Amino acid sequence: MQAITQDNYGSHEVLKLEDVDKPEIGDNEVLVRVHAASIHVGDWILMTGSPFVMRFATGLRKPKNRVPGTDVAGTVEAVGSGVSRFRPGDAVFGWGVGAFAEFARAGEDHFVTKPANLTFEQAAAVGVSASTALQLLRDDGKVRPGQKVLVNGASGGVGTFAVQIAKAFGAEVTGVSSTKNLDLVRSIGADHVIDYTREDFRSGTERYDLILDNVGNHSMADTRRALTPAGTLISNGGGHADGKLGRTVRAMLVSMFVRQQTAPTVKTQNHDDLVALKELIEAGKVTPVIDRTYSLPETPAAIGHVAAGHARGTVVITV
Repeated sequence: MQAITQDNYGSHEVLKLEDVDKPEIGDNEVLVRVHAASIHVGDWILMTGSPFVMRFATGLRKPKNRVPGTDVAGTVEAVGSGVSRFRPGDAVFGWGVGAFAEFARAGEDHFVTKPANLTFEQAAAVGVSASTALQLLRDDGKVRPGQKVLVNGASGGVGTFAVQIAKAFGAEVTGVSSTKNLDLVRSIGADHVIDYTREDFRSGTERYDLILDNVGNHSMADTRRALTPAGTLISNGGGHADGKLGRTVRAMLVSMFVRQQTAPTVKTQNHDDLVALKELIEAGKVTPVIDRTYSLPETPAAIGHVAAGHARGTVVITV
C-alpha cells in the first residue's frame, strides 16, 4: 500500500510517499481502508519532534510510528477475531495508527459508525480538534445554558467545533476572528462576532462567563479582564511546540493562585466522547468545517499549511 513515512524528526522534507506493507491487526483490532484523514497541529509537532520532552513518548531519536496520522474515516476492511462492533464494509470514523496511508489499524473502541449526514472527508475532520473542544468546554469550562462564552480563534480547527458545541450546550457565543472569517463564524452559529483587526474584546464593556483562548496572542492577565467576577479563562493557545509548552506551564502555575484561570489538563480521545460527538452531529448541532483537501502525496504541503496557522476549520487528506 502507499503511505506517508517518516524516519527522522524535522521539517516537511522528512515525509516521503512510499510503498509499505499493509498493517497487520490483532484480535481486538480493526483494519480500515482509509477514504480520508485529517491534520491537526499535533501532527506538525510530532513531525518536528519539538518540544524535545515529547520524544520520551513518541521516540527519542526517531518516531516510533513510522507512518504518521491519527484522525481517519473509511470502511472496515478486516476485523480481528475478538471484534464484535464491526464487520467488513462498515463505514466508520475515529482515530487509528498510521492514518496517512491507504490502510490504518486500531482497536475497535477507537471507531464508531459514520453518521449518514457526513461525507468521509467531514467525518475524518472529527477527531483531535472536536474532542479537544468538547473536553475544554464540558469538562474544564463546565459550560451551562445561558452563559456568555467567547471563543478566541473561532475559525480554526478547535474554534469551529467550540463555537458549535458551546451553542449546543445552550450558551450565548461570541466568536473572535479576522475580517475574512467573520461570515464563516456566523454561519456555524455564533451569536456575535468580533473582528480582532478592528476591535479588542479585552477593552470592551462586555464580560464573559467563559473565554476559550485558542490563540494566546495576549497575556492571560489582560485576557481575564474580559471575564465576569466568577468567570473562567481556558488558555488553549500560545503558538506551536515550545511556545505552547511554555504558555501551558504558565497557565498551570497561575491556576494555583488565580481562581479565574483553569489548570491545563491532558486531552485524549476516547470512545465515549466519540459517541457524544456523533450524537451532536446526527442532531444537526455540529458540522465539521473543511478548510481544503489535499491528496495523499500532498500531505507534507498540507501539514505546512496547518503549521502556518492559516487554516479555516480542518485540513483533510483524501486517499
